[in-house]
Amino acid sequence: MDLRIFTEPQQGASYDTLLTVAKATEDLGFDAFFRSDHYLSMGNADGLPGPTDAWITLAGLARETRRIRLGTLMTAGTFRLPGVLAIQVAQVDQMSGGRVELGLGAGWFEEEHKAYGIPFPKEKFARLEEQLAIVTGMWATEIGQEFSYDGTHYQLEKSPALPKPAQDKLPVLIGGHGATRTPRLAALYADEFNIPFASLEDSERQFGRVRTAAEVAGRKGDDLVYSSALVACVGKNDAEVARRAAVIGREVDELKANGLAGSPAEVVDKIGRYAAIGASRVYLQVLDLDDLDHLELISAQVQSQLS
Repeated sequence: MDLRIFTEPQQGASYDTLLTVAKATEDLGFDAFFRSDHYLSMGNADGLPGPTDAWITLAGLARETRRIRLGTLMTAGTFRLPGVLAIQVAQVDQMSGGRVELGLGAGWFEEEHKAYGIPFPKEKFARLEEQLAIVTGMWATEIGQEFSYDGTHYQLEKSPALPKPAQDKLPVLIGGHGATRTPRLAALYADEFNIPFASLEDSERQFGRVRTAAEVAGRKGDDLVYSSALVACVGKNDAEVARRAAVIGREVDELKANGLAGSPAEVVDKIGRYAAIGASRVYLQVLDLDDLDHLELISAQVQSQLS
């Protein structure tokens, strides 16, 4: 079971804070550091000092870390043109020595688009499918060949399809709860399927849909990695769990029902239940980025039992 640290910087984090967490992620033996791709805080968070751009952040971290994987859950397809995104991700992969993964989604948070003057089209899912085809198609085009694409939303003519990622196959993540279109896109384009903040029952059902879609597309169901993203709130005792829950504005019972909360033993047990339905990777949503003791506890008493 791979454990990855997943951050939500739009809630309030500077690059220096993210760098500190990424270095702790590496030092404590976690597999990867991922971040969301949002420009506006949600809920009651003030978002100070302001948003950081996902791919600018990852470019910096690519040069300041050495081992951990780096990526997004999920890059918003509304934020970047697909040809530009292919360039950005390939460059950051080169800067990292081949440690980048691209999670790509349709985009959903309309308010942040209004706040920063970003168009919010109605046909987001159809655009996402074209974006996936373009990004993966550009990377797969042999050097010296050209890539063209004539879609409804995007057209590319005689692109040199450069630069290339450092990895021969840069992993692409697709995720979500959709029952039909999402599994089909995952089957066509994804190396990993992620379901965020879902119950065991819903996760198992969605993993099954993706496996079926993969087989329909001519792939084996096990060709994909299956992963879950769940909020983490772990403590050595009940008081510590309650304190950490209060800091992030959540109730302990709700966190235990919907996330990975409680003692290390409770969290190990619940991760084991996700493993039993097919998840081989868990993204731990860490909301208090100043609490490095939390990461140390998870490393020492959760991750150590899952190795």
